[in-house]
Amino acid sequence: MKVAIIGQQDFGKAVLEAFLARGDQVVGVFVAPDKEGAKPDPLKVAAQEKNLPLFQFPSYRKPEAQEALRKLNADIGVMAYVLLFAPQEFVNIPRHGTIQFHPSLLPKHRGPSSINWPMIQGATRTGITIFRPNDGLDEGPVVLQKEADIGPDETLGDVYFNKLFPLGVKAMLEAADLVVAGKHREVVQDESQATYEGWCRGAEARVDWAKPVNNVYDLIRGCNPAPGAWTTWNGKKLQIFDARKHLFRRFGDVAGKIGEVSGMTEQGFKVTAQGGQIEVMRVKAEDGKKMSALEFAQSVGLTVGTQLGT
Repeated sequence: MKVAIIGQQDFGKAVLEAFLARGDQVVGVFVAPDKEGAKPDPLKVAAQEKNLPLFQFPSYRKPEAQEALRKLNADIGVMAYVLLFAPQEFVNIPRHGTIQFHPSLLPKHRGPSSINWPMIQGATRTGITIFRPNDGLDEGPVVLQKEADIGPDETLGDVYFNKLFPLGVKAMLEAADLVVAGKHREVVQDESQATYEGWCRGAEARVDWAKPVNNVYDLIRGCNPAPGAWTTWNGKKLQIFDARKHLFRRFGDVAGKIGEVSGMTEQGFKVTAQGGQIEVMRVKAEDGKKMSALEFAQSVGLTVGTQLGT
């Protein structure tokens, strides 16, 4: 089939390579404009290396973007991680329209940080959706969905790179085949079940040690590696990455005050939250690089009794 790829980053590159690997013709690649000072987008680099027609329009609303897509005479458009808004007059141009990838089980978790939020909220399952884009935000009819487990100790990186990324690439191929063959079924999303969350960024990633230890742990792993959950030490930001959860089973197990370093371990230190402790094993100081929590503690003199979050 003749495919137009609209996308960005490593996921867009992987989808491009998957279509090419099985013999499809990629007639054009649309990538967001370069950001000043940033590295070239991996999808852009891949398109250039393969001498494919490359387009970088600041908006897909512009007539020139739509005319460029129209001239490609594509059978289908494939949106693989797209942050620019794509209006109906753009996505409807290919012969069989356009399909789009979203890393959640729509209508749950619409929005830009749809991998972070299920994990932060303690979900045990998530997945990917291939849907028909409309002018709403992740609201179009569903073409295909695939589910994936979220392990109790898995991080955002584990779930995305080991599960959702490869699952999404395969699903894009499967969905494109179904649509072009006219064998797909489009299911309207149930608005009564819809949820939306905005970006998970610095403000959302701050640790509140007074919350139940399960909630604190889910926030840390749901922000690892990005944006990185954080607390403060001596008034400076301290990001927390790798961690373990320890529950207080009995009243006699309780150690330390909320937010207090209440134990040292071979890999780092324990911080008390409501109902348990978080064993911090990897951190990044405000003006430093990622390091083991034990190395950090030794370098700054962090000891039992040190209060975090103030």
